[in-house]
Amino acid sequence: MNKSFLLAGFAALALVANPVAAQSSPEAAAEAALKRAPVFDGHNDVPWALRDRADNVINDFDFHDTSDTATSNDIAMHTDLVRLRKGRVGAQFWSVYVPSNPNEQLAVQQTIEQIDVMRRLAARYPADLALAADSVELERQMKAGKIAGMLGIEGGHSIGSSLAVLREMYGMGVRYMTLTHGKNVPWADSATDAPEHDGLTDFGRQVVREMNRIGMIVDLSHVSEATMKDALETARAPVMFSHSGVRAINDHPRNVPDSVLPAVKANGGIVMIVFLPAFLDPAVREHGLARTAQKARIDSRFVGNPSGAAAAMKAWDDANPVPVTHVAKVADHIDHLKRTIGVDHIGLGGDYDGMGSAPVGMEDVSGYPALFAELARRGYSQADMEKIASRNMIRVLKAVEAYAASQKGQSPIETPVAK
Repeated sequence: MNKSFLLAGFAALALVANPVAAQSSPEAAAEAALKRAPVFDGHNDVPWALRDRADNVINDFDFHDTSDTATSNDIAMHTDLVRLRKGRVGAQFWSVYVPSNPNEQLAVQQTIEQIDVMRRLAARYPADLALAADSVELERQMKAGKIAGMLGIEGGHSIGSSLAVLREMYGMGVRYMTLTHGKNVPWADSATDAPEHDGLTDFGRQVVREMNRIGMIVDLSHVSEATMKDALETARAPVMFSHSGVRAINDHPRNVPDSVLPAVKANGGIVMIVFLPAFLDPAVREHGLARTAQKARIDSRFVGNPSGAAAAMKAWDDANPVPVTHVAKVADHIDHLKRTIGVDHIGLGGDYDGMGSAPVGMEDVSGYPALFAELARRGYSQADMEKIASRNMIRVLKAVEAYAASQKGQSPIETPVAK
């Protein structure tokens, strides 16, 4: 056989086996992957940004370009239509977050207000935004070139410890719930609060079961390690971590420990890597701990002298700038997940508009291609990158829907209402 013909054949096979190698550059490899599988991000706080900046009054709010939205108290928003397009975002879980609140009835009202503002924002931009009820609608919207959306509750306080409210939230379009936020709820422990329940209470397990039954994804970002384990033991459908890192890279309580990762794999779930530097980068974490300790010392030293305390704290901050975090640190967390539980369980949950800073090169939602170029440089195949971008999250969504469909004959879980 002709030698040149054989060489050409081997080269063609190599390109099929390693699509990234076929590209002229990491940037081109990233673009090829994101063209076939646009990003489906797990967590964006635009609804909270609208509440914080505009009191949810948005009829004259320009979501095409929010780069001029900085105030004396807030940085400019991370998200708008122009930058979502530049970032190759094809689908987004919008977080209808409200702060942790022991007044759960107020939290329920505020959550409904956040659902309303996100629905109204999508309705104002029908050529660009859409909200999907299920995976079929979401994929159809993505193929039509829209930025498809679903809603996620960030914190169990938003259901007022009521399965009835949980079911009604699903009826309003909510497709995941983070079991806690920064504080415990009456039925689950948070990662950043003193433990009260050693994970989930019996009612907390009922919440997980009812979420599975109706087809709402159980989100384990923000919860304690014990809550993670209890929820994974209880769940019968895949779970998600909508915006978390891994503790093996940065030992932060908000991140997922290696002790939990095998159960995530067995469950078929997904860990969506967050972009907040304090969760990504050990140097930023240590800086934060040092600053907290220094502030305590300064406040103690300057009791009754707030101006002196402020000046001393400013001097410390000026002398101790926050370390810079780069895109590579995001990829380090992804690498660890790939080594431990495999690429099928990795996604992205940026937490844009819910954080004060982001990695250099990913300062806003336009930065996803920079991350995928870094993954290409590290040898990730096009198939791997497509899974991380959106295919894994869509798989999880479909599996949760399939489990709910299998439970159609099951009655709702009932609990007595308070007299």
